[in-house]
Amino acid sequence: MIKLAGIDVGNDSVKLVVDGSSEPIVIPSILSPGYERHVFQEEDSPLKALDVRVYSPKLKKNNQRYFVGLLAMEDQDNSELEETDNKATSDQALIVALTALAYAGLTSQNYESAEGQSTQVVEYVIGTGLPVRTYAGFHKTFEERLVGEHEVSFLSTPKLRGRTIRVIIKRAVISIEGAAALFHMATHDNLSVRNEELYYGCIGICEMGALTTDFPVIRRMSIDNQHSTGEQFGLASYLDNIIRDVEDQFGHRFQSRTKLIQRIKTRDYVIQRIGEGQADIRPIIDNYFTRAANKVVDLILKRWKKNPDIQCFYVLGGGAVALRDYINEAAGNVRLRFVTESEFQNVYGYLKLARNKQNQALAAQQQTAASSEPQQ
Repeated sequence: MIKLAGIDVGNDSVKLVVDGSSEPIVIPSILSPGYERHVFQEEDSPLKALDVRVYSPKLKKNNQRYFVGLLAMEDQDNSELEETDNKATSDQALIVALTALAYAGLTSQNYESAEGQSTQVVEYVIGTGLPVRTYAGFHKTFEERLVGEHEVSFLSTPKLRGRTIRVIIKRAVISIEGAAALFHMATHDNLSVRNEELYYGCIGICEMGALTTDFPVIRRMSIDNQHSTGEQFGLASYLDNIIRDVEDQFGHRFQSRTKLIQRIKTRDYVIQRIGEGQADIRPIIDNYFTRAANKVVDLILKRWKKNPDIQCFYVLGGGAVALRDYINEAAGNVRLRFVTESEFQNVYGYLKLARNKQNQALAAQQQTAASSEPQQ
């Protein structure tokens, strides 16, 4: 049976929601070379120890072993996506995405009792997206890299050890980041209109990720080609500066942006120093996040002045979660809209867009079948 899924191949994390699942799967977009691990105590969740070997005809190097996500977070040889990377052509982005789809394919069943079985197969129709500036030139490339047969083997991963699954992507529906989020906010799960203002209005979106910030303008659920744009900057450069300053001032090194983000999300700003000392990194974070917020607000106001037909502006994405208080302060009397679970709006929208395409394809098949029936 073909599964419908939405997958947000983010530069900071891959978020995946499968039709019928209760909550998204989130895997940090971080890799390190895999090797035989010395496991003294097995992790309590497969997501904490994604140790995989990946085969795909779309990868430059095949059958390589990788630590993915949380397992790679502490590794000194890990790699995170940089500003020069393009997720449509990035092998790292594809590896993390395939790992997420493979994990979902195995864990949607009773995977605990099935450990050690031979290769299984999962088929998907997926919805996903690209930044505004990347979409026009790379959406076909992205689609071609995703569609096809891939294979993921789990090695030392608890509860999945020795399992191999073939991931077959039948179709990939590529949309624009931010626009998918608005589609989710404007519609019910059955795709009927939930919010007429959003569905029929002219809405501005600021979708801030790790490496890009997108400003799509949507009129009546269609992209405004003239006024939609994107900027090649995101939260990552500010996080890198925070990591550098913390190390310079306190000698404490965060091994990855992912680890710093975890601290920020839990508002745990006190770090340990050698010799049982402690330091508060909140002033460093405030400095860079205030600068980021000022830049975001400045760009929003410029977009709004160029297109005064915009009725309201939503600030979405992982960057919106981290910067919300700073953005509201920078915006002053200008009202900007935020939503709960901001970082998941795109992935839910991708799932709905995949469902919409499937419904359209099914309706077309039924119409063709009806027209080919002999007339009485």
